Amino acid sequence: MAGLLGSFLCGALLGLVCVSAPGRAVEVKVPAEPLSTPVGQTVELTCSYSTSVGDNFALEWSFVQPGKPVSASQPILYFTSGHLYPTGSKAKRASLLQNPPTGGVATLKLTDVHPSDTGTYLCHVNNPPDFYTNGLGLINFTVLVPPSSPLCSQSGQTSVGGAAALRCSSSQGAPRPVYNWVHLGSSPTPSPGSMVQDEVSGQLILTNLSLTSSGTYRCVATNQLGSASCELTLSVTDSSKGRVAGALIGVLMGVLVLSIAAFCLSKFQKERRKRPKATYGGSDLWEDAMAPRISEQTSVKAKSRNGLLERTPSASTVTTTKSKFPTVV
Repeated sequence: MAGLLGSFLCGALLGLVCVSAPGRAVEVKVPAEPLSTPVGQTVELTCSYSTSVGDNFALEWSFVQPGKPVSASQPILYFTSGHLYPTGSKAKRASLLQNPPTGGVATLKLTDVHPSDTGTYLCHVNNPPDFYTNGLGLINFTVLVPPSSPLCSQSGQTSVGGAAALRCSSSQGAPRPVYNWVHLGSSPTPSPGSMVQDEVSGQLILTNLSLTSSGTYRCVATNQLGSASCELTLSVTDSSKGRVAGALIGVLMGVLVLSIAAFCLSKFQKERRKRPKATYGGSDLWEDAMAPRISEQTSVKAKSRNGLLERTPSASTVTTTKSKFPTVV
């Protein structure tokens, strides 16, 4: 009796231990090193797992953009209840290397990769009651892009003794391009001390400019997929020559103005000498006098001949009126 009771207690205890024991761990394995593929190619993101696949098995691939948290991930595809459901913007280019992914392999295949495919990919396996681990693997992936044609620009004081900054930048390129400036042509290259360039930012600083600093400069942007370049022409001017030329032009303009003024004055004096002088003969008076019993009418006509005024008297008419009174002798 005691032995039977002992056997029962041992069996009950064993059953309790079996019920309370946790399920198997879900182990997900992904590459530890970042992956990269040239733009337009196909990439396979390897993901394997170990668990006892049951009816509750589920697999999900998702994507998160660089610099964003994992919680902001967007789904690519998921497998559950024996069916595969692609979703999101990558649905037409995403598939599983093995479908259904129930054999321990959940590798994602992505075709015609775009620059926007660069980011972190999450392989998540969920298989209750196997909850011992989170069943999550992360893969960092980069799409390699050759540098786009860079844009060259300049700023600063491009005169002798001044300083100028040349800049070069590509809008696309992965990994990020490095930049190198070269001075083209047969003119002497500026001294190393007057040229300082930053290969990361693409900036070239030229100090203590001289006339030999003039010329064409080329910037080459390079990464492991290729290179691209742009050029600009730098013209260094001598400001001292400009000041001398300006002063000379000012003097010439002053001489020209004085010459024109002297010419106009001389012409005015010549014209003035050619004008006739006005002379007057006699007294230009118009008289109209009437004596007692005598009326006189005089007309004066002035004519100008050779600058002289002439007076032509008209005929005078004298009328005498006899007295109506008798004359006393």
